[in-house]
Amino acid sequence: MRKLLLLLLGLALWATGPGHAKTPAEEPTRLNGQWQGGLKVPGGSINLIITIVPLSNGTYYAALDVPQQRISRMPVEVELKGDNLTLSVEQAGSHFEGKVQEGGNKLSGTWQQPGLKTDLLLERNAAPAAALAAKKLRLTPPYRESEFTFLNPAGKFRLSGTLTIPSGEGPFAAVALLSDSGPHDRDADLQGYHLFGILADYLTRHGIAVLRFDDRGVGRSGGDYHRATTADLVTDAQAALAFLRKTPLIAPQQVGLLGHGEGANVALLAAAQPQNAPAFVASLAGYGQPGRDVLRRQQGEIMRLIGTDGTQIKAAQSLYDQLVDAVRQTPNNTAARAKVIALLRSSNTALSESMARARAVEMTSPWSRYFLDFNPATRLPQVTCPVLLLNGTADLQVAAGRNLSVLQKGLRLGHADVEVHRLSGVNHWFQPDPSDWPIVAGERQAAFSPEGLERLHTWLAERAKQAKAPLPVTVQRPAAKPAKPIKAVAPVRRTRRAVAKA
Repeated sequence: MRKLLLLLLGLALWATGPGHAKTPAEEPTRLNGQWQGGLKVPGGSINLIITIVPLSNGTYYAALDVPQQRISRMPVEVELKGDNLTLSVEQAGSHFEGKVQEGGNKLSGTWQQPGLKTDLLLERNAAPAAALAAKKLRLTPPYRESEFTFLNPAGKFRLSGTLTIPSGEGPFAAVALLSDSGPHDRDADLQGYHLFGILADYLTRHGIAVLRFDDRGVGRSGGDYHRATTADLVTDAQAALAFLRKTPLIAPQQVGLLGHGEGANVALLAAAQPQNAPAFVASLAGYGQPGRDVLRRQQGEIMRLIGTDGTQIKAAQSLYDQLVDAVRQTPNNTAARAKVIALLRSSNTALSESMARARAVEMTSPWSRYFLDFNPATRLPQVTCPVLLLNGTADLQVAAGRNLSVLQKGLRLGHADVEVHRLSGVNHWFQPDPSDWPIVAGERQAAFSPEGLERLHTWLAERAKQAKAPLPVTVQRPAAKPAKPIKAVAPVRRTRRAVAKA
């Protein structure tokens, strides 16, 4: 079998969430949810979980999770025509073709990947019992929690989020959370694992105010995520900083950014700005390598993980290089898309014209063009604030060794105070090995690495300490209230008799 499955890494899908099929009004209800099923492989079975979320602009965000292989949020492209459904997982060179049954409760069809073709039944999945139990048992937190909206003046839309402030008088150091690529809500939810919800709760309990907000175009936030580049997202971060600096109980001189994945690069880009820069940045799995190199490595790692042989990986990455070159060397979108479609269909004759065109549009989107040319190292020397770099050694998406070294070197060129930690066995979502997860309602519940939380707390505690430090003498203080005038008291005359008696 010499036919190559399409092995293009979904460039734009990595950032905007794939699945950009137009949907009739009634279809979002059917495909809004999470499905799971057992995939039969040589030697046993692995559990696949596919999440599909219809977006307000008529497209889909979809992702694949394979807990046994520690794969999370792998982009999936959705094509739906009537009841006929195609799910393409380009990073793994895999796809599913089948039908939507029972009103969307079942997806039945065939799964194909290099060296494997088998029947697959995916059934709608209810929320995990552990996640439901944790939500039900949530008690009133020992801190203040409020809903806010704030304006992004550059984009002329409002962002909506939750601000948590520690108990006490303040002022408090504060941090705004910036999500990884793909449209996320304020909690950065992943199958009941609320990455930002966990961070906000932990940090606020430890004396740091936290703002987490829905990405533009998600939840209650305005704007359009799919038209935004990484540089555009910097304006969202700057709007969050400006909002926090004007908020009561927040120390305006100690407001920083904490970003995850692409959000970490957004935070570092904001820190490289000459104005409105954060007081500090915490980077969780930030990219140090150029965007095109990061995506190329991700494709190879995931293909190796699912057992693809070396020849197929080499062919896939050769195609990837050709596609990237075609886009970068052809500024005109119409001409670039024609080249991409021709390359895709010549490598996979089974690929439909509509699917090839959809991928070509994604590869020439504003985000894709920006990210393919994006090299974080060029801006790092302009960052002068303190930076914490955290990465997990089990991260398949952002290799700790390759990216941490580049980030550290670039930041030190700008004389930034940099602290670096590699977390053993921790994945891209900062989860430790599943065997170390706590048991809730009889099930293992995903948890943030305890070591990661401790590293964050220790480093951010210094920012909190500075927020409550006395003002230096160079800072203008309010003028003292004038003292009340002292009333003159007439002297007491003493008679000779009084003096004699004394």
